[in-house]
Amino acid sequence: MSGKASDNRVNSGQAKMPIAVLGAGCAALSLAARSNAFSSHQFTIIDPETHASDDHIWGFWAMPWLDHVTSVTRKTWHNWRIISPDLMLDLSSKTHPYCALNRHDWLTHCRQRAKDAGVTIVHSLDHLNPKQILDSRPPKSPPGALLQHFLGYEITSNHDVFSPDTAILMDFRCDQSRGVHFIYFLPFTQRRALVESTLFSTSLVSEDFYDKAIKHYLANHLGCTDYTIRRRERGVIPMARLQQRDPDLIGIGANGGAIRPSSGYAFSFIQKQIDEMSNNAKPGKPLQVKSPHSRFELMMDQIFLRVIRSQPTLAPVIFTSLARHLNGDEFACFLSGKSSMKIWLKVVFAMPTWPFLFSLLPHKTKKYREKQNTRDQNLGQNK
Repeated sequence: MSGKASDNRVNSGQAKMPIAVLGAGCAALSLAARSNAFSSHQFTIIDPETHASDDHIWGFWAMPWLDHVTSVTRKTWHNWRIISPDLMLDLSSKTHPYCALNRHDWLTHCRQRAKDAGVTIVHSLDHLNPKQILDSRPPKSPPGALLQHFLGYEITSNHDVFSPDTAILMDFRCDQSRGVHFIYFLPFTQRRALVESTLFSTSLVSEDFYDKAIKHYLANHLGCTDYTIRRRERGVIPMARLQQRDPDLIGIGANGGAIRPSSGYAFSFIQKQIDEMSNNAKPGKPLQVKSPHSRFELMMDQIFLRVIRSQPTLAPVIFTSLARHLNGDEFACFLSGKSSMKIWLKVVFAMPTWPFLFSLLPHKTKKYREKQNTRDQNLGQNK
């Protein structure tokens, strides 16, 4: 038997099941790069190459299912910070640092690993006869969904002004008139950093809004006025349970429910989803794809999003309360979908009570929400 033929068969001599994967983004290439973990399935990536995406940063906390990402990670921070107009909270973790990964670095790494494993990348399904098609193309966003949208600059300062040991995940000391607004700041060195203006709202804003927020933050909170913008990144992430792009196909990645609705985090959950696919793979059977989020997590996310949507001014209270009640390990595990019941209880008791209880009611009047808004903020700050 030739080497090529043996590559396409499992040890028992049974032919591998051919699987086509639509798209060539994070989910598809992450799966292809780990194809050796699927001994009875053969992948082909369908990439029409209709456009080239800009580079950007993916953030996540180090978890056991992400050990294979370590060699490509750009930087890790064992300390991170959340800031409101009234509080500055620092968290740390030795075992679960916050990590930053360049999109292009990861996809290049995955393409090479996929090629080494014998995965082919073609432009169309023509002349292929797959037994299963997995769809990693972007999913549908429901009308009127809450959006996480952002614009960021990777900059180089002409002076040593940044503290590279601490990442700032949320700084709410910025204009809150357009929705939940915070600055996300990742210092790579004393002179190099990514700074992003991020909003949660149902409508987008002009590029000028983000730009002014970033420049104001750099000048007034970091003392940085002399810098060069090396690259820009921007994005829009629906904060909702998303419909599959094609209901007749099996979705993976964002199209398979991997995006966490409450945070927009996806990279870590995509890797977790692939782990589960590998663990449950059976010879001769189509691959099973499940959401990496439990029903309980999705239900709690829905409640959280109702509160944020109806009372965006509570966001600084909610996130600082979360940081006050959890230690660094617990915080990282919570946002990575690895929460114990103990962590969940801490989270529940950290939240301002009335807004979350009120969000469960079937009928909520605008007048009552406005009346409760000031009282709810005070209750949350005093918890």
